[in-house]
Amino acid sequence: MAYVGLLELCIAFLVFIFFHFLIHKKPHRILPRNWPVLGMLPGVLIMLHRINDYVAEVLEVSSLTFVFKGPWFSGMNMLITADPANIQHVFSSNFSNYDKGPEFKEMFDFLGNGIFTADSKLWEDMRKSSLVVLSHQGFQSFSLRTITRKIKYGVVPVLDHFAEENKIFDLQDVFQRLAFDVTLTLVTGSESNSLSIEMPNNEYAKAMDDAEEVVVYRHVKPMILWKLQNWIGVGEEKKMKEANAAFDRSCAKYISSKREEIISTHHSSIGEEAHGEDLLSVFMKLDTSKYELLNPTDDNFLKDIIKSFMLAGRDAIATNLTWFFWLISKNPDALTKIRQEINHTSLPRSGMSLDADKLNKMVYLHGALCESLRLYAPIPFERKSPIKEDVLPSGHKVDENWKILFSVYALGRMKAVWGKDASEFKPERWISERHGGIKHEPSFKFFVFNSGPRNCLGKNLSFLQMKIVAVEIIRNYDIKVVEGHKIEPASSIVLHMKHGLKVTVAKR
Repeated sequence: MAYVGLLELCIAFLVFIFFHFLIHKKPHRILPRNWPVLGMLPGVLIMLHRINDYVAEVLEVSSLTFVFKGPWFSGMNMLITADPANIQHVFSSNFSNYDKGPEFKEMFDFLGNGIFTADSKLWEDMRKSSLVVLSHQGFQSFSLRTITRKIKYGVVPVLDHFAEENKIFDLQDVFQRLAFDVTLTLVTGSESNSLSIEMPNNEYAKAMDDAEEVVVYRHVKPMILWKLQNWIGVGEEKKMKEANAAFDRSCAKYISSKREEIISTHHSSIGEEAHGEDLLSVFMKLDTSKYELLNPTDDNFLKDIIKSFMLAGRDAIATNLTWFFWLISKNPDALTKIRQEINHTSLPRSGMSLDADKLNKMVYLHGALCESLRLYAPIPFERKSPIKEDVLPSGHKVDENWKILFSVYALGRMKAVWGKDASEFKPERWISERHGGIKHEPSFKFFVFNSGPRNCLGKNLSFLQMKIVAVEIIRNYDIKVVEGHKIEPASSIVLHMKHGLKVTVAKR
């Protein structure tokens, strides 16, 4: 009961400061005020509804790096940066000195010991095994077959239905369902028909959304507070407990089903050869002599594999496609150029598997997708902790007590990095004036797919999947965003649209 009383006192104090700040703050003030005891937290809480844009504004006037002071004794002090030199230093030049850290693992506890939370030797084993699977031609072919099938039997019937009914619908929901269905098949071999005319609810998908939302609130609360809420099961933390229970139920079902399938079909162990198999099958048959810390017989290990790859596969593709279609709806010239490129590329008719080599030659479409990713990175921030004291290229000194937050969202908008037109959607910036091909940008500048040893293993596969979806929709349908529909990012670790993307569709 003493804890509850302390919690109520803290909340009352925060409410007092909140309203005091609203009354007395200056309209032109950008940097958060450093209050006694509470530090800069009140100013951040006020801006939580638009936190990514606010951080971008702060970094723009702070030479790309800003020191955030949290409440006294809360352990929330952190360095926030969008400086490419700092990114290169932490993620490449001095990589060995920076971990995700134990606090990161606690905040993202719903991911267990998966590749996103792992450090050191465990991370090395996770990455090596994942690289073997994802880079195998058999798995890539399996991926393309899967997404082609899901478009034919999921996207097309749904869009045709909404076109015939002349109905307003949420395009973001369509993309999330498509990405979920595709990713679930690739990861577990299981089928989900969440993308259908009936639009059924899916327990696992809802748990992902809830968990991602809760993690944002954990970043702006003292750890002792959100842990207390989790223990009691109140507030946002109640959602996390329910999400974890849903993850456990679903993953147990997928793992049990896969074990039965492997036994019944008498598959021979192929170790690391992934001939069109789903990830769960391959990880269950890993050659453990090559990976010291991986245990494919442990259900918890397999559960963490499922959760990590489901997060990576669903959210990146669905989120970027949503922002991409909104951006091209606002830029009809770009849409026209994409259609011209589609027409000039000898692609097979709709419903057939698209040729990866031909898709990779679609330079303008690639540039448009990169622009969407630059402006609306699906994962808007990354974080690291130094193992020992270090000095960043920006001149800031950090030690093991500091957290460093890298704003991927802000980086894509920094004029000092991308020029005065940084806020504009310009696919041309990705096309080389010299040879007309894709213009390469270093990963510490275009940080969407991470950088250095932790760069995203599924980058090329993600681009291929997004291009397939974009081509099939753009050449067969006209998408129109509902006039007056409010567009803003959600408060989540994934940059969803808060109110979805309400559109109408017509067949071409």
